[in-house]
Amino acid sequence: MTTALRNFIGGEWVESSATSHHEVVNPATGEVLGQTPLSGAAEVDQAVAAARDAFTTWRRVPPVVRSRYLFKLRALMEERFEDLASSVTRENGKTLHESRGSVQRGIENVEHACGIPTLMMGQALEDIATGIDCEFVRQPIGVCAAITPFNFPAMVPLWFWPYAIATGNTFILKPSEQVPLTAALLVELAAEAGLPPGVLNMVHGGKDAVNALLAHPGIAAISFVGSSPVAKHVYTEAAATGKRVQALGGAKNHIVIMPDADMDQAVANITESIFGCAGQRCLAGSVMLAPGKAYEPFREKLLASAKSLKMGYGLDEGVTLGPVVSARAKERVTAMIDSGKLEGAALLLDGRAGAVADYPKGSFIGPTVFDGVEPSMRIGHEEIFGPVASVTHVEDLDDAIAKVHASGFANATSIFTTSGRSAREFRYNVGVSMIGVNIGVAAPMAFFPFGGTKGSFYGDLKAHGHDSVQFYTDKKVVISRW
Repeated sequence: MTTALRNFIGGEWVESSATSHHEVVNPATGEVLGQTPLSGAAEVDQAVAAARDAFTTWRRVPPVVRSRYLFKLRALMEERFEDLASSVTRENGKTLHESRGSVQRGIENVEHACGIPTLMMGQALEDIATGIDCEFVRQPIGVCAAITPFNFPAMVPLWFWPYAIATGNTFILKPSEQVPLTAALLVELAAEAGLPPGVLNMVHGGKDAVNALLAHPGIAAISFVGSSPVAKHVYTEAAATGKRVQALGGAKNHIVIMPDADMDQAVANITESIFGCAGQRCLAGSVMLAPGKAYEPFREKLLASAKSLKMGYGLDEGVTLGPVVSARAKERVTAMIDSGKLEGAALLLDGRAGAVADYPKGSFIGPTVFDGVEPSMRIGHEEIFGPVASVTHVEDLDDAIAKVHASGFANATSIFTTSGRSAREFRYNVGVSMIGVNIGVAAPMAFFPFGGTKGSFYGDLKAHGHDSVQFYTDKKVVISRW
């Protein structure tokens, strides 16, 4: 029988008392990798108690000392880089190249959090009135938690807990039950770096564990990444109990290809945006908007580029498109493709029969391209989260911007153009939080904020960057007269 994973509470690996488990399956090979215990409220309560005990001491550790643990963690992550990347590929399905990129992005967040002695500084002004000075300092808020998704097992957890512990909080991580192995390895490395017991805890589980975290009175802040319906639930439930919440939801990202774009470069970047990570990322391109004369040449070049992708197991050489995360995910994406065809979109490239001979149990979907997609169609306005591209003809840039505004999501968008005027008009008017100019995946670096608006984000302060420092601290204002 496959070994069940353990929770990490109070600096120790603890067997879960859960009576049910989720099977962790390699989505390319069908191999069972482990069993995720579906822990419940009792184990969440144990983790909160350990984190609260640790907080009393940890918040008094000087920021410069706290950052040294993260420097050690960064070094260990570099040493175990290939192990981390391989783990991501095995449990998620990304190609090894994609996994390496995501692990590197995670390391960059650890690096940024190492600067906490500067990032956490307050401000002061003397003589706000005669003989009176004023200052504010940042203080940690207590026990924080994150509920993270399946699509980036290493990177997304590192958007949160390094900043939280660097600012003096203690933390509970609830990774996706579908991909818990990489998160467990990261927690192992944090312990190896010497992080004191209770500062970082991990509880495996599903819906019950999530709801226990949202309701627990001992938790001060919750971070979440996942679908928009669940993000809204997390925001509503956690905020009702007085918690700070940042809940990052889904997307329907539009990419505009202007007639003056460098078409070959645009197609190369857009292909990676749509089909990279099998389309399972909130920054993936989804709807391609091609004005005027750009429409037909772009469509044909995109189609040729999609056909050139090689499906397979991400650890094998030459593979450029891995599987979706599970058989269930494949069924969902296939149903979306079915609906697009039924609603009248032209299916130029059909990936529903995608298969890899060496891996007959894999959850593979081939690259799929639709033409003539309208916003009213299900595939035109719902998040697909799979390797599916929709191409739409628009009249001009204004028409393209109007279609972006009509979407219920506003996570990321991009424009490909050689015109500075078009680029400025787009970024000025498009109304989306993360914008790419001749960039297919508009992913901010660790020192800038990450998050959308509208149905893509619930909360005020976004992930990583300086927003994280603000999210995990309270400004204490002191007015003094002596």
